[in-house]
Amino acid sequence: MSLGRPVWKETRLRIQNLLSKNESKLRDDTELLKKALIPLSSVKMHLPAKIGDYTDFYCSREHATNVGIMFRGKDNALQPNWLHIPVGYHGRASSVVVSGTDIRRPAGQRLPAKDAKAPVFGPSVRLDIELEVGWFVGTGNKLGERIDIKDAKDHIFGLVLVNDWSARDIQAWEYVPLGPFLGKSFGTTISPWIVTLDALEPFLVQGPSQASPEPLPYLKEEEPSAYDVNLQVQIKPAGASKFETVAVSNLKHMYWSITQQLAHHTVNGCNMRSGDMGATGTISGPEKGSFGSLLEITWSGRDKIQFENGIERVFLEDGDEVKITGQCENSQYHIGFGECSGKVLPCLYK
Repeated sequence: MSLGRPVWKETRLRIQNLLSKNESKLRDDTELLKKALIPLSSVKMHLPAKIGDYTDFYCSREHATNVGIMFRGKDNALQPNWLHIPVGYHGRASSVVVSGTDIRRPAGQRLPAKDAKAPVFGPSVRLDIELEVGWFVGTGNKLGERIDIKDAKDHIFGLVLVNDWSARDIQAWEYVPLGPFLGKSFGTTISPWIVTLDALEPFLVQGPSQASPEPLPYLKEEEPSAYDVNLQVQIKPAGASKFETVAVSNLKHMYWSITQQLAHHTVNGCNMRSGDMGATGTISGPEKGSFGSLLEITWSGRDKIQFENGIERVFLEDGDEVKITGQCENSQYHIGFGECSGKVLPCLYK
């Protein structure tokens, strides 16, 4: 990743050639083929890089608007800065885990009721998922310098799927005045392999309009910078026999692009390093079926999600399993992102 985009492209091309039906080196050597291609069921997947730093953004306008309406009302849904900067916060790299890792329900302080004057301590009762896409820094920048928006794509190695598990009750109590902390840092799940931006070139599309207001010059992009990546969230509640889809969304809905996120991240001279990870924040579309969090789908607990055999959910319960998948598809290509999955384990503390 640190060797730069020319090496990424050359390596990808070499692998494509080796796997081509017209290349005999692997195709005709049975023993070599067995060594090169290993069934997924026979391997243990790991994180694709050592993540030095992790920044989580808040870049879906639909998601930010929905959350704003819930907690501040329709007339004050978006904060004044939201349409001018890609809002983000510094996440916890040590608790980023690979798909298939169980997630322990966190404990913390929360208000037992809306009108309560003091918090209680205990397991979170509003455990949520967040449908996100992550991006990995391939080559970074020196401290004090910045990555120009026109060069940002050359610094991003590729994308992964992300579930940024969230304890909404802990988050609601702690986020004033500094923002997310213990409600977010207990676990973030990512898919195990990175899909390079070069592979996604055929799926570049125009993102949402940024005409009013226009971004400041350092964030302005002339070329399409959104990606048409179909995303799905499935949940298998404890006691159920199958996964059921609760959300279908798309990365192209995101207001601030991944390249704008990187350019803004470094505009103050912050130095990025190979293996650093950014995430988009919850990706929601315009309809309820495309909302990327249970907070939105249930409208903060007002509406229950119905599953088989009369099982209902508002937020996640112990034993529930979550699976996020993604893919790009056109007449020539089908690119899968694998899956981003995890199971909720009971809290260790009361």
